[in-house]
Amino acid sequence: MPRSKLLILSACGVVLGICLALLLVPGALQRVLPTGGVRAVGQATIGGPFALTDHNGRRVSEADFRGRHMLVFFGFTHCPDVCPSALQVASAAIDKLGARAAGLTPVFISLDPERDTPAQMKSYVSSFHKSFVGLTGSPEEVAAVAKAYRVYFARTKDPKSTAGYTIDHTSIIYLMGPDGTFLTHFTHATPVDTIATALAKYM
Repeated sequence: MPRSKLLILSACGVVLGICLALLLVPGALQRVLPTGGVRAVGQATIGGPFALTDHNGRRVSEADFRGRHMLVFFGFTHCPDVCPSALQVASAAIDKLGARAAGLTPVFISLDPERDTPAQMKSYVSSFHKSFVGLTGSPEEVAAVAKAYRVYFARTKDPKSTAGYTIDHTSIIYLMGPDGTFLTHFTHATPVDTIATALAKYM
């Protein structure tokens, strides 16, 4: 018999032997091919420690919001469209929750600390919802919290602005749990009813 055929037959014999062993030896197949679905492990690494100044000039950290859900959006007060839209839908969703929103704090974090002073933030957030907290800080503090929430932002030239620039940024509304963990997210274009229904599941 040619050597090549002998090698093929030998290989087939080995494979057949393994298959028979897997079928006949109790538990062998289960150990090689575990049953059950694939389990997802870990969670989204969004959020974390921060130190900022609120719209009343008080220094705050993430610890000040423990025990409450947070609805967090990053933007800037001179934003022409996305930011107002996001804060409007968030405010409307909170109103729809009624009493269930008692444990929820909506937070607007500035990405433009050069212009967004605490006084500017106070004037801005008060025009959307009475429960909104505006947060700002030094450029370093803002960069740190944006990084923790994986928020992209960059200053770009804008001849229409009196300051000569605008801010390109991520337009995501984050829902954070009472322990500071990320729960889910929305965008400024998400319908109010959709956000309210989702929030109600966590309140």
